[in-house]
Amino acid sequence: MIRIAAVGDIHMGPDNQGVLRPAFETLPECADVLLLAGDLTRHGTPEEARVVAREIEGLAVPVVAVLGNHDHHDDRPDEVTAILQDAGARVLEGRGTVVESGDARIGVAGTKGFGGGFVGRCAGEFGEPVMKEFVRHSRHSADRLRAALEDLDAQGCDARIALTHYSPVPETLAGEPLEIYPFLGSYLLAEAIDTAGADLAVHGHAHAGSEHGMTSGGVKVRNVAQPVIGRAFHVYHLPVRARVTTGAPPGAVTG
Repeated sequence: MIRIAAVGDIHMGPDNQGVLRPAFETLPECADVLLLAGDLTRHGTPEEARVVAREIEGLAVPVVAVLGNHDHHDDRPDEVTAILQDAGARVLEGRGTVVESGDARIGVAGTKGFGGGFVGRCAGEFGEPVMKEFVRHSRHSADRLRAALEDLDAQGCDARIALTHYSPVPETLAGEPLEIYPFLGSYLLAEAIDTAGADLAVHGHAHAGSEHGMTSGGVKVRNVAQPVIGRAFHVYHLPVRARVTTGAPPGAVTG
């Protein structure tokens, strides 16, 4: 089995330096990779990014991350990205990466994503330029996620994971006020995931949401915002495609 540890919305700052490190140091015992689903900082400052960097630097498992809206707030996402990358994280935006674990190849395609809402109650690419720009940004993020997932499939990965900050489905937002759903995710992300195919989709952002959801195409979706999972990380298990002959079918998720 492939073991995926994931958490988002850890919102690190100088006053909670070191809180997650003890748990992260246990990762080799239970996981093959750590996914960070955005909002790693509170305001997107380099100082806060360095706090996150110290939490993950030198870990014995690969770390793959996307940024969230909080990580963009100070308008220095490139600096935040560089600090995390210097600490060893692979920070994705519209691209994928392959993690080797034993003889298994784990493909992760990542993007922050954006809002817009869900089928029947979503923003359209119509009207004022700023509204059209809003929807185009969501569509562009989704298109890049789809392309990254397709590229990972071409590379023959044993499992493919879509890593975003914003949600691709409304089910994992259950518990949040309905009025803010359009600002928590977009159906375009789910369309991209279903079109390209994935074994698991992981996101954060919805602190008062629910952990479990599914795209209309049957891809399991997990909201790993720390307030939702209530721990330093949660571990999900995926079967290695090439080895599945009986038992859980390809794409089955446990945990």
